[in-house]
Amino acid sequence: MTFSQVINPATEELLTTVDLLDVSAVDDAVARAAAAQRNWARLAPAERAAGLRAFAAVVDSHIDELAALEVANSGHPIGQAEWEAGHVRDVLQFYSATPERLSGKQIPVTGGLDVTFNEPLGVVGVITPWNFPMTIAAWGFAPALAAGNAVVLKPAEWTPLTTIRLGELAIESGLPAGLFQVLPGKGSVVGERFVTHPGVRKVVFTGSTEVGMRVMAGAAAQVKRVTLELGGKSANIVFDDCDLEKAAATAPYGVFDNAGQDCCARSRILVQRSVYDRFMEMLEPAVKGVVVGDPTVHDTEMGPLVSRPHWESVASYVPDGAPVAFRGSAPEGPGFWFPPTVLTPQRTDRTVTDEIFGPVVTVLPFEDEADAIALANDTPYGLSGSIWTDNLSRAMRVARAVESGNLSVNSHSSVRYNTPFGGFKQSGLGRELGPDAPLSFTETKNVFFAVEEL
Repeated sequence: MTFSQVINPATEELLTTVDLLDVSAVDDAVARAAAAQRNWARLAPAERAAGLRAFAAVVDSHIDELAALEVANSGHPIGQAEWEAGHVRDVLQFYSATPERLSGKQIPVTGGLDVTFNEPLGVVGVITPWNFPMTIAAWGFAPALAAGNAVVLKPAEWTPLTTIRLGELAIESGLPAGLFQVLPGKGSVVGERFVTHPGVRKVVFTGSTEVGMRVMAGAAAQVKRVTLELGGKSANIVFDDCDLEKAAATAPYGVFDNAGQDCCARSRILVQRSVYDRFMEMLEPAVKGVVVGDPTVHDTEMGPLVSRPHWESVASYVPDGAPVAFRGSAPEGPGFWFPPTVLTPQRTDRTVTDEIFGPVVTVLPFEDEADAIALANDTPYGLSGSIWTDNLSRAMRVARAVESGNLSVNSHSSVRYNTPFGGFKQSGLGRELGPDAPLSFTETKNVFFAVEEL
């Protein structure tokens, strides 16, 4: 048995060690999940709905515990972690309505009756990233369970603790043993086995585009279903007719949330040249005002990066001589701290094209609407973004023209559990969340009943 060390990123202290499973353990878990799924799918829809509501209630009673665990494991500020734990509860509540609403259709045909059924896939494998462990896990397991499936879930090695606890809470809530299992392990072992195991009928993966491509290629060997939520390099487009003060004041929170470790981070701020200088003057105090520090304190707005290797990756984008416009502050001493940093590079610089996944943002001027759209789309990614303008027609034109799955006008909102979430281009495949998410964990079965004429 191998194990991994779990480190507190704010203190660099060892929290615990976690045993990592091997292939045989995964195979055993899938066999248990398959047996549990058959029984789960046979339950009345109201019983499955009640099971999910009970799970949500147990999560609700452990909000403080889950939040504290996320603060220690991931370095998330306590206020954010409390929201994340509550979000897991809310996602479970939302999808608890699904079992009684997967009603299929009756389609008018000649000579009989035609109906459709939404049949569960079976066992679903979910592979989650380290940046939002609880929330992204719930996006996969809640609608999958609601649609009648079993779930095996591999958390990221750096941040497994809240997901492991959710697996325990599922049992405490009364969900059947084997129905929802959390399997810590290496991606090359547990994640790879999800892809190759014929009993895992779908893989939901959130992570880098590079790894997502490998998941997709591996799944193709069995024509296995996949949902992929991958990288991003989103644009925050600021036009000269917007509320510039509000755009500047909120821009840091569109990119520095979770220390920039967010696929939806608006890490490219595009500003119309006529207001560029004014925007930068207002952006500087907003960036320097971001409160970076002890994540256990409620006033903290940004915590540390997740690990030393990731800190080194982010730091490589800001070498000596980098075009730094200004920086915020960060604590000194133990912890993987990195100050909010604003760069003003050329359009072709790698800080403009690469997903840095840290608190580093580039600011670029643009000339007009056409230039803004071209610059926003000049990326292989297309996950999120924001548009700041008081011109409704412009907002509509630009929103339709930007190649991105999730856009906000005059805000930085990206994710709501009751609306779909996903990316264009290399930012992913499929959609999570929203009312239709459970359907992606089903197969549509069509049945025709011939009716004899009298």
